[in-house]
Amino acid sequence: MFAPVAISELFAQRKMHFNGLIISCCLLVSLTNAIDAKGPEDDEWVDGLLRKKRAVDQDEALAKDFLSSHNLKASDMCYQTNIAEWRYASDITTENERLKLEQSLVSARFEKEAWKNITSFNWEPFTDPDLKRKFRLISVLGPSALPEEKLTQYRKSIDAMETIYSTAKICSYTNPADCGLNLDPDITETMRSSRNFEELKHVWHQWHQQSGGKMRNHYERFVELSNEAARMNNFSDTGAYWLRNYESDTFKKDIEGLWQTIKPFYLQLHAYVRAKLRAHYGEDKVPKNQPIPAHLLGNMWAQAWANINELVTPYPGKVSVDVTPEMQKQGYTPKKMFQMSEDFFTSLGLLPTPPEFWSGSIIEKPADREIVCHASAWDFCNGKDFRIKQCTKVTMEDFIVVHHEMGHIQYYLQYKHLPLVYRDGANSGFHEAVGDALALSVQTTKHLKEIGLLDKSSPQDYEATINYLLLTALDKIAFFPFAYIMDKWRWDVFDGSISSADYNCHWWKLREEYQGIRSPVIRSEVDFDPGAKYHIAANVEYIRYFVSFVIQFQFYKSMCVTAGQYDPNNPALPLHECDFYRSKEAGAKLGAMLAMGSSRPWPEAMRALTGQDRMDASAFREYFKPLEDWLIAKNKELGEPVGWSSEDLNCQKNAPESTTQDPPTTQRPSSSGQLLPHIWILAFVYSLLRFVF
Repeated sequence: MFAPVAISELFAQRKMHFNGLIISCCLLVSLTNAIDAKGPEDDEWVDGLLRKKRAVDQDEALAKDFLSSHNLKASDMCYQTNIAEWRYASDITTENERLKLEQSLVSARFEKEAWKNITSFNWEPFTDPDLKRKFRLISVLGPSALPEEKLTQYRKSIDAMETIYSTAKICSYTNPADCGLNLDPDITETMRSSRNFEELKHVWHQWHQQSGGKMRNHYERFVELSNEAARMNNFSDTGAYWLRNYESDTFKKDIEGLWQTIKPFYLQLHAYVRAKLRAHYGEDKVPKNQPIPAHLLGNMWAQAWANINELVTPYPGKVSVDVTPEMQKQGYTPKKMFQMSEDFFTSLGLLPTPPEFWSGSIIEKPADREIVCHASAWDFCNGKDFRIKQCTKVTMEDFIVVHHEMGHIQYYLQYKHLPLVYRDGANSGFHEAVGDALALSVQTTKHLKEIGLLDKSSPQDYEATINYLLLTALDKIAFFPFAYIMDKWRWDVFDGSISSADYNCHWWKLREEYQGIRSPVIRSEVDFDPGAKYHIAANVEYIRYFVSFVIQFQFYKSMCVTAGQYDPNNPALPLHECDFYRSKEAGAKLGAMLAMGSSRPWPEAMRALTGQDRMDASAFREYFKPLEDWLIAKNKELGEPVGWSSEDLNCQKNAPESTTQDPPTTQRPSSSGQLLPHIWILAFVYSLLRFVF
């Protein structure tokens, strides 16, 4: 089944062919003029031009035939490789790791051979813009450019880090003999629900030691090999290689500009949350005008703060929009959560998931094996096999994650008819934004009432609105600086701005400067705290999420306007209350953009849905305007300073001589202490011998 194609896309395709026709016609006109202007003695010159024209036409025909054949072979190789990746991610064993590595090398050999054929074409003079775009996209080989021995080392470095991360376990704070606590669900649940300052510090410290702390050497070697691969692909470093996807020479400046637009709002939120945490934990633990201790924000990485909502909610007496208790009361299961998500997508006229999705996906953590629990969506490149792997818990937070992952699946479904080279998001941020834009609609009180998770008689007054917007901001606004520094740190690593000797302290410098959080224990360059985050260990670029959190509000606003659920001139239809559930018009607009895949530059895809051709944070600020005004007034009322001082970085080059956080170790007596009497005896004997002789 083919996904619907937007009129704008059809026009773009026609425009590409029309431009090619114009070029060809101009060439023919110039040839005709040349023939008219030249005499018979210049026939050889004219013949040369004609031969060049025929050669270009012949090369384009050969190129199209090659791409048609390559598409079939590449799709099959993609399927085989993803199957091997899936087996390992869903059952972490040494054998599956070996098979995954073996298949990755087979895939690399295929890619390298295909790349040789691709680069044998002189595609720059091609007159068909679509053909040129395909060649430009597939002419970048990636890590497979490395010699096989180094490619094996590269793969093993990433596999080792991912295995360390996925199998890391810590000891319980309350029961030190229990040392089998996993990140999901054990550690995550403690970070979410505990309000014991020392327990949270223990869990935070242990996780960072057992995950990132064990992979520093692997990461240093990975950086060397990854940069070597980038240079072999004609990029200065891995960061530049990653950013090719955004097709912009000013991308880093654009991101910094977006952050500066969002930063004033973040500072207000940070100040308010810090004041509330101080009221709970005391000023000795959460000082004024200082970064917030990183372990107190309900999340291992302090990237999302919604789990501490009960400590910071402005009006506690109002109905909570965290429907976790109601979901559990109604007997929600992970499967029902996915079914509810699919219902939302299909209510918009979008595509249902195929049977293979339900039979192949893993949506609960198996009890009999280790798996990579980090939620992920998979496209097996055959147009019918799409899966999700997620250790789903029955919570509102995971209900939102389900919609995020189902957004990836919908994107896969919509562009499955395209050649493999175009089966991707318009840029990486687009893929992340789709499900989140729909989740903004799902989490509204209007929608939660519609699906029976909130009492329809519950009023939505000003105080309830502020509660709802703050809960949303704890995830959305709090995330921006973290998403930025994840790749800002790696850009600095890859381009050599910092050396491996400064990895960890530079990480904390950025986290204090941008995020305003501080490690709860002293850190050093013996540690490797970036590796405590999955996307560092697994080598997944992260700026896509920053982009996503901007453009999802652009997508959301556009769909709300299309559905007639938002009118900036009508106070009765505010943006934050828009629910476009069952709007076929909004769904058609979204589907048309998704069906474009990466066949056109992302500004064109953005224009197809929003009418804009750039990233713009104004929709974000518009959505949260009532909360931003409230926060400014509330911080003034509390006398809470906005911002923080980062003069004393909680990181040092060398490991601290002693800490109270590390468990005691049994040490052998000092050998120098044992030898001291023997040294005195030898000295006495030596003096005696000198005296005698």
